[in-house]
Amino acid sequence: MSSPDGSGARRYARPCVLPRSVDLLTGPTTGVIRLPRHLDWSGNAVYDLDAPGRLVDLYRTVIIEAAAPEDLYAYLEAATLRRLWSSIWLPAAVRESWQARFADLATIDALAASA
Repeated sequence: MSSPDGSGARRYARPCVLPRSVDLLTGPTTGVIRLPRHLDWSGNAVYDLDAPGRLVDLYRTVIIEAAAPEDLYAYLEAATLRRLWSSIWLPAAVRESWQARFADLATIDALAASA
């Protein structure tokens, strides 16, 4: 079977879960949390939100692995997401989906790229 672009290859595209609004993200901002297995099965699912590197890791993991908007609401926080957005590595399709829905995130990326 061929792909819509005619290349012949088909790839599985994991659905991207988005919140209804970034402002609904009211997760924790400090402390240590453990992600449930459906979000992080790596064996290193404990995140110290006071450690900058682990905080970015948590946001990347939750954004990529979320199965439902409730996962996003439980573990992400709006102001922190906006602050970290340009430094979170995400697959292009995921970043594009978020930025298409939330123009402020696209603006944050544009500003970071021009700095």
